[in-house]
Amino acid sequence: MRSIKELPINERPREKLLNKGAGTLSDQELLAIILGRGTAKNDVFALSKKIIKVIDEKGLDFKPEDIYEIDGIGEAKATAIAAAFEFVRRRIKPEGLKIKLATDVLPLIRHYGDRKQEHFLCVSLNGANEVMNVRVITIGLVNQTQVHPREIFADVISERASAVIVAHNHPSGDLNPSAEDIKLTGRIKEASKILGINLLDHIIFNAKGYYSFEEKGEL
Repeated sequence: MRSIKELPINERPREKLLNKGAGTLSDQELLAIILGRGTAKNDVFALSKKIIKVIDEKGLDFKPEDIYEIDGIGEAKATAIAAAFEFVRRRIKPEGLKIKLATDVLPLIRHYGDRKQEHFLCVSLNGANEVMNVRVITIGLVNQTQVHPREIFADVISERASAVIVAHNHPSGDLNPSAEDIKLTGRIKEASKILGINLLDHIIFNAKGYYSFEEKGEL
């Protein structure tokens, strides 16, 4: 991505938000607005990319100190991001976003739909089917990601979740599950039975649509 100064004025994040709406901005562009500017070593887009990687891994457990080690991030920028994160979280799920159908989680993960690599995600739920966290478990290649059930359930067990919904994007645009997707779903299902944690669905998605193993009766 080019630096902000290299972009036409109407394509710069702030102007784009005002003219086209926040929904048209990428994650990097949204975070660039919050940061305001970059550093001598990293322009604001490069800085945003590094921070997003950390936030993807931490999910709702993100804390300011998680990004202190990123060059150019001090307390001021870290706390601004954490404050924005908490401000929105309180309004999206003040008492916990309750899931009635597994596909209700799509608004929480849809922004991964246009990523160029596969992102494997895990949404953990409590006994009332309220969202506890959304985490990126692994990031793979253009058309595949490698994930093991132990990576999925490690944090889920520690937070005492009752159920999970797993999902991953297909950068190719084809929403049909691959043979490996089907095998992986079976392994996750078996692990969930052993652990006593309910697997509600495995969703394959992109920016425009989705495939639900549960809806297809394949879970």
